[in-house]
Amino acid sequence: METLETEKFFSDGKPLLKPISDHSGVVSLLLQPYQWLQMLCSRLNLSFVLGVVLVYGVNQGFSGSIFKVVTDYYWKDVQQVQPSVVQLYVGLYYIPWVMRPIWGLFTDVFPIKGYKRKPYFVVSGVLGLVSAIAVVVLGKLPAALALSCLLGVSAAMAIADVVIDACIATNSINIRSLAPDIQSLCMVCSSAGALVGYATSGVFVHRLGPQGALGVLAFSPATIVILGFFIYEKKSSTVPMQKNKKDTDGLGVAVKGMYKTIKYPEVWKPSLYMFISLALNISTHEGHFYWYTHPTAGPAFSQEFVGIIYAIGALASMFGVLIYHKKLKGYSFRNILFFAQLLYFSSGMLDLMFIKRWNLTLGIPDSFFVITEESLSRMISKIRWIPMVVLSTRLCPLGIEGTFFAFLMCIDSFGQLASKWGGGFVLHAFGVTRHEFGNLWLVILIRNLLRLFTVCFVFLVPDSDHLDDLVRSDVLPKNESEDDDIKLLLL
Repeated sequence: METLETEKFFSDGKPLLKPISDHSGVVSLLLQPYQWLQMLCSRLNLSFVLGVVLVYGVNQGFSGSIFKVVTDYYWKDVQQVQPSVVQLYVGLYYIPWVMRPIWGLFTDVFPIKGYKRKPYFVVSGVLGLVSAIAVVVLGKLPAALALSCLLGVSAAMAIADVVIDACIATNSINIRSLAPDIQSLCMVCSSAGALVGYATSGVFVHRLGPQGALGVLAFSPATIVILGFFIYEKKSSTVPMQKNKKDTDGLGVAVKGMYKTIKYPEVWKPSLYMFISLALNISTHEGHFYWYTHPTAGPAFSQEFVGIIYAIGALASMFGVLIYHKKLKGYSFRNILFFAQLLYFSSGMLDLMFIKRWNLTLGIPDSFFVITEESLSRMISKIRWIPMVVLSTRLCPLGIEGTFFAFLMCIDSFGQLASKWGGGFVLHAFGVTRHEFGNLWLVILIRNLLRLFTVCFVFLVPDSDHLDDLVRSDVLPKNESEDDDIKLLLL
């Protein structure tokens, strides 16, 4: 899959989307998504596109949304844990994602039976399948053991994500013009999967209970196991007797390339911004969730309605992807992130209005207001997130793109972990518990001010678009023996 004939793609003079002249405007609009997918399948690879759909749509979108809602109810109703402690546990979910450079190194330099991607899909699927089944069939577990099983599910998602991201980074580098389109495909699949997952999550919790609903998480890793068998990948022709030496040499090249690349200001500055923008956006999700569902202090939303809120938010995030793909991808990274961060701060003020119940003073029902707030927040979040991911693909040197992209995503995971733990600390410091929400509005205000403060760091982002060269061509070593190792990495 990674060994695509890029010369053919660059020499192909076909337009990205075929013009439609035989249909009305409405029909043309409806056919555009189909034409777009057809173009991606022809320019890339059908199994690669299907892999993106399964990993981003089913694994991250559907399973990730089920995971988020069901585990919230699991910790709240089954384990009966305080919201600040749940934030600590949720932060631990990001540990497998922080380890993405390790998974990336394995997939880049340690092929199994001559394959660098296929076996790791199977491994991640089996791990997720066993972990999801265990947390259901073993009954009510001690908190530590339950957390271990949920970490296994999270690790399975992370490994599958790293493997497909390595393929995405390769294709984004080889066919630069398609980098935004590939990320748009990822985000559309993720949002569509999340829409289905959130829409059904409340029903699963209501019908099966929080613990029984965790069994739904077994579906996604099962599809990843199947993906590992049918996805296209060219088998490496490495001689078995030379395998250990070449693996070791390849590992050295990858580590040296990562170290040399991250030292360039063009790389570490935007990487630092991505971390800061995530870490300063402290998460108050668990405080919100406990307040949403409290029978007296909050609006007492039902399990089904909580799922509907998130589902509509997922639908709104798809509009965010569409806005970026149609209107924003031609602008510089710095301009998009500057205005997106300001909008993100503004949307956060709606949370403050809701917590203070000012919407009722204005005559706006809770259900309408929270859906509006969630939709705007998710749409802006997606517009803010896509350029950072596209920028990450542009920072990867060819030859260690899987490893380095995983490293950049590891930085993002550190930022999200810091966001969760920082939010948990603030919730605890202001006395927000399972039944006490008097200071929740102060926590929201602090979070919003930190979002505004993040604007001060946008200067770290390059004032360039996705077509500009951001990484120097001399990043990787140039001597002859190391060039052979790099060629091995590209097989």
